[in-house]
Amino acid sequence: MSNSLTRDDLTLFLADQDPPCVSLYQPTHRRHPENQQDPIRYRNQLKVLEESLRLKYSSKRTEDILGPFQKLADDASFWNHTEDGLAVIGNSNLFRVFKLQRPVPELAVVADSFHVKPMLRIMQSIDRYQVLSLNRREIKLFEGNRHVLDEIELTDDVPGTITAALGPELTEPHQTVSSYGGTALGSSMRHAHGSRKDELDIDDERFFRSVDRSILEKHSRPSGLKLILAALPQYHHLFREVSHNNFLVPNGIEMDPGALTIDQLREKAWEIMEPEFRVRLKKLTSEFLDAKSKGLGSDQIETIAEAAIQGRIEFLLVEAGRHISGRVDQATGSVMHSEMERPEVDDLLDDMAEQVLRRGGEVVVVPSSEMPAKTGAAASFRF
Repeated sequence: MSNSLTRDDLTLFLADQDPPCVSLYQPTHRRHPENQQDPIRYRNQLKVLEESLRLKYSSKRTEDILGPFQKLADDASFWNHTEDGLAVIGNSNLFRVFKLQRPVPELAVVADSFHVKPMLRIMQSIDRYQVLSLNRREIKLFEGNRHVLDEIELTDDVPGTITAALGPELTEPHQTVSSYGGTALGSSMRHAHGSRKDELDIDDERFFRSVDRSILEKHSRPSGLKLILAALPQYHHLFREVSHNNFLVPNGIEMDPGALTIDQLREKAWEIMEPEFRVRLKKLTSEFLDAKSKGLGSDQIETIAEAAIQGRIEFLLVEAGRHISGRVDQATGSVMHSEMERPEVDDLLDDMAEQVLRRGGEVVVVPSSEMPAKTGAAASFRF
């Protein structure tokens, strides 16, 4: 189970899979009493999936595939700790659950491949980031955007505490006690030997190296998200000195993150990320306009769709919240316009984005106010 989408997840879901592939999405709620209806809506969607599966597959196959889905329905603890949306993906070989930080339309699909468009929109949004909360004893990792920030579960390989990182090699502080007159409570003064302080400083450095390496390998690289360090000022220099994480941004939150509410931490993180967000948007827009002026870019849907199928797109900008009815023919790249009863399924922008990602291109979902084109899409071509 996971509450953090990674690029590896998306690559897996876009790859050829053994059908039937089951995809379930729904909006969820963070608080009581709104969240009371969430498991009921989920069970209703399971009935839709079951009916769809039984049209083509045996009862045994249907029960085997939906078994993990049914188990989730009975997990009261899960439903008491949801976020803004839910994605559940599964077939006979895998089962994944994702808590989403943005609402998604309710949808239950059985097909020969997974339906990933709602997750794609969230993953490729340009305002996402992570925050590493650090002190000399433990770490926490958060993920969010301009609107919301949530703590995410560390992978098993990431040491959450200095004890987990160093184990028996951790230096235990030795203290001496000296009395300086008086009999008042607390009048004894405790202090550590200087040599022990040096050993503790070495522990800090080793702990920070371990944290940096693990966060880079298990969270930063898989997510591709910028990382903000939140720690007391004295820890910033040491951590940055040992860090090899190229996702770590130069500015950080230089105060005890434990003294901040989650909203205060999000506000301070966005103060750091917003300039980065603006710089990247400006760069992408400039690169698109330059490519277009040289005949290596387009904002025409038909041209982009054909180029996507041909694997010619370097990066594609997609307007957030925009839907264009129709489908892209996966063999020819031709555009088939239609009226959409279910825009979350039949959407040209998402079809093009999927094809770009399948062929190694980059997709970035940007706010409508920042789009350099009025068509909902802007692409830069490799050739």
